[in-house]
Amino acid sequence: MIEDRERKTGKELLMIAVKAIVYLFLVYLYLNKPAFYVEYPSVNKIAGAVMVFLGPSLVVSILRLIIVYWYIRKHKFKSNIKDNFILGINRITSILDTVFFGLAILSLLEVDLAQLVFSVSIVAAAVALTFKDYVTNMINGLIIMFSDRLSLGDHIKMGEHEGKILDITLINMILQNEDSDMVIIPNSVVFSSVIINQSKQNIKKLSIEFDMSLNNGYTPEYLENYLNKVISNYAANVMDKGLTVKTIALNKDAAVFKAMVLLRHYDKVKEREIRRAINTALIRLSATLKTE
Repeated sequence: MIEDRERKTGKELLMIAVKAIVYLFLVYLYLNKPAFYVEYPSVNKIAGAVMVFLGPSLVVSILRLIIVYWYIRKHKFKSNIKDNFILGINRITSILDTVFFGLAILSLLEVDLAQLVFSVSIVAAAVALTFKDYVTNMINGLIIMFSDRLSLGDHIKMGEHEGKILDITLINMILQNEDSDMVIIPNSVVFSSVIINQSKQNIKKLSIEFDMSLNNGYTPEYLENYLNKVISNYAANVMDKGLTVKTIALNKDAAVFKAMVLLRHYDKVKEREIRRAINTALIRLSATLKTE
């Protein structure tokens, strides 16, 4: 990973160097006005358009590299860190490069500035109305990227979805659930939802809801003792007295219970084993009651 990061940084520096060389060469030609510039006006026009793109793009690339380097040094991160702030800077850089490219095209077409401002205003208003959901997603995506509440790699729970954050784009957030499925959620939904960030907690909570017939007469205390024996083999993963059972609801024929287990640390494999052991024990308990 470190070698990949160093290789990527080397490519970024090489790209900046290439941009700088090409830009300085075009500036030299612009100042000295060689003969072929006069003989071929289209070459002069194309070179000017390239300068319109390369100049601002070069400045933004250098600023991005400085900001990312400063941010990593300030927080003492590893060079291969994946962070929301860096992700947000990369997205903004891509957006600005797209804007600079559009300006270069307009410069090549020699669009009048006043007419350009008027046209862009109309187009921007039309785009905002037509693609307002996409614009909202993009704005929410940038807000999420620069937030310290959610980070790449965090394990979150949002409604019926639970998983690890793999990526945050300008349009959506990508989660990987426990079945290794990719769940794509629009940023507007993420921004307006209640999210439990389990990675930011000191402990991990595992909860299981289940029903028991009222005829069985089982109390939360009995079920706690029963399930504590079931998870005794996982003492290294479960906190002392970390299993509790409480009553969620009482229906006509059954009681709804919730078993909550406090884990010492996040371990998806062990969490899955503990959940399976508890579910299996509850199924066997129900089956035993039915046979009796």
